[in-house]
Amino acid sequence: MKRDPDDLLLAAVPPVAETTTRTTCPYCGVGCGVIARVAADGAVSVAGDPDHPANFGRLCSKGSALADTLSLDDRLLDPKIAGATASWDEALDLVARRFAETIAEHGPDAVAIYGSGQFLTEDYYVANKLMKGFIGSGNIDTNSRLCMASSVAGHKRAFGSDTVPGTYRDLEEADLVVLVGSNLAWCHPVVFQRLVVEKERRPSLKVVTIDPRRTATTELADLHLAIAPGGDVALFNGLLLHLLQEGVIDSAFVADHTRGLTDTLAAASGGAGTLAVDTGLDPAEIAAFYALFAATEKVVTVYSQGVNQSVTGTDKVNAIINCHLLTGRIGRPGMGPFSITGQPNAMGGREVGGLANQLAAHMDIDSAADRDRVARFWNTARVTDRAGLKAVDLFTAVADGRVKAIWIAATNPVDSLPDADLVRRALETCPFVVISEVMAATDATPYADVLLPAAGWGEKDGTVTNSERRISRQRAFLPTPGRTMPDWWIFAEVGRRMGYDAAFSYASAGDVFREHAALSGFENEGSRDFDISGLADVDTAAFDNLAPVQWPVRRGDRSDGEGDDQRFFADGRFFTPDGRARFVPTPVLPLQIDASRPMVLNTGRVRDQWHTMTRTGKAARLTSHIAEPFAEIHPEDAARLGVTPAGLVRIASRHGAAVVRALVTDRQRRGSVFVPMHWTGQNSSSGRIDAVVAPAVDPVSGQPGLKATGVDVIPFAASWYGFAVLRDRPSRIPGDYWALGRTRGGHRLELAGCDPVDAETLLCDLVPVLPGDERVAYHDSVRGIGRVALFRDGRLIAALFVAPEPVAVSRSFLVDRLGGEALEPQDRLRMLAGRGGGAAPDKGAIVCSCFDVGVNSIVQAIVSGGAMSVADVGRALKAGTNCGSCRSEIGRVIDACRIQKTG
Repeated sequence: MKRDPDDLLLAAVPPVAETTTRTTCPYCGVGCGVIARVAADGAVSVAGDPDHPANFGRLCSKGSALADTLSLDDRLLDPKIAGATASWDEALDLVARRFAETIAEHGPDAVAIYGSGQFLTEDYYVANKLMKGFIGSGNIDTNSRLCMASSVAGHKRAFGSDTVPGTYRDLEEADLVVLVGSNLAWCHPVVFQRLVVEKERRPSLKVVTIDPRRTATTELADLHLAIAPGGDVALFNGLLLHLLQEGVIDSAFVADHTRGLTDTLAAASGGAGTLAVDTGLDPAEIAAFYALFAATEKVVTVYSQGVNQSVTGTDKVNAIINCHLLTGRIGRPGMGPFSITGQPNAMGGREVGGLANQLAAHMDIDSAADRDRVARFWNTARVTDRAGLKAVDLFTAVADGRVKAIWIAATNPVDSLPDADLVRRALETCPFVVISEVMAATDATPYADVLLPAAGWGEKDGTVTNSERRISRQRAFLPTPGRTMPDWWIFAEVGRRMGYDAAFSYASAGDVFREHAALSGFENEGSRDFDISGLADVDTAAFDNLAPVQWPVRRGDRSDGEGDDQRFFADGRFFTPDGRARFVPTPVLPLQIDASRPMVLNTGRVRDQWHTMTRTGKAARLTSHIAEPFAEIHPEDAARLGVTPAGLVRIASRHGAAVVRALVTDRQRRGSVFVPMHWTGQNSSSGRIDAVVAPAVDPVSGQPGLKATGVDVIPFAASWYGFAVLRDRPSRIPGDYWALGRTRGGHRLELAGCDPVDAETLLCDLVPVLPGDERVAYHDSVRGIGRVALFRDGRLIAALFVAPEPVAVSRSFLVDRLGGEALEPQDRLRMLAGRGGGAAPDKGAIVCSCFDVGVNSIVQAIVSGGAMSVADVGRALKAGTNCGSCRSEIGRVIDACRIQKTG
């Protein structure tokens, strides 16, 4: 009997008594445990779970602000067809019918699903089963293709399986930690703090960072290698040869447990040029790194997007693994290669075969035996016999008409994929687009024929797997609002409506998990690494109470999922046909970028934001540190290109362009420019940097090279700049450049334009002025300066500052006054100064988002209170005492004060 979805809705009524729920953070791959408390009035607070083995109570700034992101004002709460509200039955029937019609007319490869590492494992499993098992196409890929596909490919080439060998404990047990292409301090702050604490306890622990930029992570490093873009393969090939020459080789391990060393050494010896040229590093720096690696047995090499997001990303992964195989430094405490994932459940997606070239439970589409096994388990004759289209190729196929119906869930490819304007055009012309979404408005939702309202964090129930293979429960602690439903349920209902009722008759996320666990052990007998069959029989109560556990958890094992036996490969047994690991030749290839555009664009994340800011952008404290898109550029490049500090620059490739703020800093490598990936058309005029990124991909993994696109960097010719604080979000924003962010009590807005503007007219365009509102203004027509503030009942509701150069006012001072108490007439006039006086302290630009501590407050603590260490500042102001990701910035403030004092 078909269920009526609308009968399953839960009323969004606050609980009548306080509840406490253990759940998991929905951000990066660290997988931190969270305790969510819901008060009797419905107010939510969050704290780190001290018993969770990933974080032991710590949360980063993003995790700490989770409660600030739960508002419903911008949520998608009802299904919509062609923009009009519909019932679930209408929407789901339409999706099932259109997919079935497209398949009948054009074949199964004419439809596709594009999912997300934001999925819970149960969501991933059902979507993958529907597409690969019953529709019969491999055309399901996810935004995890942008995150760690090169790691998957590198693992499979070397180990025969996508196996992460080690655990977070290895970072604490190592004597040398090498961080390659990983700004761990900002992107995985809680794991970074575990490393910081261990280095403080044991100063002999050495840290090396390999990154073109001098990031917050490098503050911890004993050695920083500012490598040239694309130089990683050459560096680790050189290390491999150095280890061999120095006799640092585990001969027995190599002879008994590996193959392919001879060919790999031959490839490593054939570099394109000298090592210094290929890496862009000083020979003395290279020698220091090689000597340290050779002399230290307990080495962990942690790598992330700087390695994976490359057109040679898979070779980079294997070049790193080759060095660990040569020395036998794998699978034992404190040693091994360690891929740390960017998304909360990228690992769970890998477990269920969420990528286009995988089958469920770490089985292979290319294997007839694996296909037969999965088909028998799922009781289907439709299992696909070939890989589907990977993310970049998938949207190319949408654009050229090969894919005629696409279902996008929990992600926004219009902003996150390279050549993002092509993705937008593809969705404009696609005959049928379905989007499952939490938010009512994203840059993708205007192109949806059907919008399906998905449950969000706090409402969903299921599991996620972190970077160390630890499965944790994500538990619901809020009712599902409106008509929102979990993603697994939505996919299952479409499967039922397409005629596969028996295969998708799940009653709960627990049902999906049990099937997933059972498949992992089906005809396994130790032949596959992923096995959680020991959890296949958990009943509802046991699933509800499931504690964090690392896989494998095999049926009959006595292990509790903890301890040294959770590492792989210590016994020298791998998952290749002969049980031996493979050395993989990794030739040095020239960096493939547009030579006519001399600067190299690198993209990535900032400390307090996540992906396209649909969640973190709602938390005012998370926009206080960095509130607009920016470009890091070296001072010599800035001078050569005519870029002024805090001015605007146009970053352009042959694919697209973005306009962002210039941050001139010697922390950036010459010839490179860094722009963060987070800004979209919802919060900026032209901050969508992935519209600029070239769509070139790694030929093995299909992962795009998001770290190296040839670009022009051109000063943006603004005739005026502006800054505003606004109580209400403006319905229209004039100006050629703008960036909008949340604040306590409203919004902050950066502006610029090419044509002259009048400040009062501009303010009226931004804010409706009501009768009785009071306006105070200052104008200097000679200097081109205009300042105007608007008060309602004595309270500041808007202020705008316009100048011919970047506006020099205290953002934090104005933000703090927005929507505050009614001001006396003389204080209203003082607002036009744009900064506090003696009676109104100005905390300055925010450094610590967790506790809202600004740079001026830190300087005051240093100058007047003698706080001359990061710990001192923490004791005085609490800054840096929560997630710790601002500690390096606090340290730089202290150093600057020392220099000023001695000078």
